[in-house]
Amino acid sequence: MIKWGIIGCGRIAQRFMEGFAAVADVELVASYSRRPETVDAFVTRYGGKACRSVEELLAADIDAVYIATLPDSHAAYSIAALKAGKHVLCEKPVTVNLAELDEVLIVAKQTGLLFMEGMKPPFYPLYARLKDYLLIDPIGPIGYVRAGSAVADCPPDHPNFNFGLVGGSLMQIAIYEAFLALDWLGPMQQIQTMGRFGETGIDMFAIFQTLHQNGYAQLYCGFDLHGKGDALIAGSLGHVTIHKNWWNPAKATISYLDGRTVVLDEPFTAGGLNYEIIHFCDLIKQGKTESPILPHELSRQMIGMIDQARAQIGLRFPSESEFTEF
Repeated sequence: MIKWGIIGCGRIAQRFMEGFAAVADVELVASYSRRPETVDAFVTRYGGKACRSVEELLAADIDAVYIATLPDSHAAYSIAALKAGKHVLCEKPVTVNLAELDEVLIVAKQTGLLFMEGMKPPFYPLYARLKDYLLIDPIGPIGYVRAGSAVADCPPDHPNFNFGLVGGSLMQIAIYEAFLALDWLGPMQQIQTMGRFGETGIDMFAIFQTLHQNGYAQLYCGFDLHGKGDALIAGSLGHVTIHKNWWNPAKATISYLDGRTVVLDEPFTAGGLNYEIIHFCDLIKQGKTESPILPHELSRQMIGMIDQARAQIGLRFPSESEFTEF
């Protein structure tokens, strides 16, 4: 039985618990939120103890912590949990910038505990099945990725619009696209970014193209336009369309140069976060300190890519000093 604590009891924590309920041998022991009424409502629904401080939660009899707060506090909570002897699964984006992530990874290495970013797509059955299928029926060397999403129906009070809490389309949406490009094309070598800002100071829409070790990507993200949300992965012998919403992948169509079409249909269950929870728990049982599917270096490359995109449009958050290097 792996005992869990949760820091942050908002929207994503609710979805986490939907997946958590479908995982065997786990127990929610304690939860904490900055607002007492939020954590009280959370434990009424899901069980466990309502903690009034992070220190109280980290002193509880738990093995792992899921950090479900907004990105401004990810680094501080991750370091505190690791120093308290807890394994950490931290929601994406894992920190505000690469410098913060490197500080977290130093502590993770010192403590010898598992630390993983909650980047869900690679753990979905469809994504894993697609990778396996392309090994036996390949589309040739992959040289291009196109992906993105623009969501125009977020309510005005949504944290995505909060500049101080590190909102914005690059941090909240493009981190997914960064994962996809890096996963299929390898390390990034160059980036070109354009973006525009909204009234609250966050980026409302951004478009960027990147050069990678193995090819090119064209990516977009936004909150005031309505985008499609699918993804294209192109090789010399064919291409893959991961249908919307590609970051919750359930269906992919592979179109080959010879005219063949293969459809992979793999619905997900329990909201989808159950798969990353299962993977994380398996890593704990195996005594691993990082995921082979989402290793620390991949998380470094993802946030580093967003750092460079933000630098090019001049987006710096209040928690970052003028000396923060991107």
